[in-house]
Amino acid sequence: MDARVSGTRLALELGDITEQRVDAIVNAANTTLLGGGGVDGAIHRRGGPAILEECKAIVARQGGCPTGEAVITTGGRLPARFVIHTVGPVWSGGRRGEDDLLAAAYRNSLRLASERDLTTIAFPSISTGAYRFPIERAAGIALSTVAGMLRAGGHHVAEVRFVLFTDYDLAVYHRALERLAQEERR
Repeated sequence: MDARVSGTRLALELGDITEQRVDAIVNAANTTLLGGGGVDGAIHRRGGPAILEECKAIVARQGGCPTGEAVITTGGRLPARFVIHTVGPVWSGGRRGEDDLLAAAYRNSLRLASERDLTTIAFPSISTGAYRFPIERAAGIALSTVAGMLRAGGHHVAEVRFVLFTDYDLAVYHRALERLAQEERR
């Protein structure tokens, strides 16, 4: 399913984010930026040591990446030119500002893409794996945050792609995009 928001293609697809041929993929990183499991581990394995070396330099310079923030590195051996590393929140029942932190992770990733004049970006479903953020809630936050940034303008992004790893996740994002489209028509 695709939608258009202020001239930008918003796409959903089933797949592996490490195989995306885009300007940048987004890594659901941890605050240390030194690799981990899930999406983070897959990106580091496929992208090779250049990504980790740049992450180490960022850690030396600023001490990691706080939740909700984002940093950018080379894509290494990935088909993507860059990796935008962002840290989503760990789900704690919604009482610790998780919704706002998740929205910030998407906003700051798009801001970095815009600052670098990148035109295509692919996101995973941030925080819905090991960080246990409920995917139904996360999908709505992800899509509405990205759509809001696109409507605000001031960017060069032609396509934002959400790459979901399972059929279930894709179906959840499809429903969230349908709800967003209905709200847009009102």
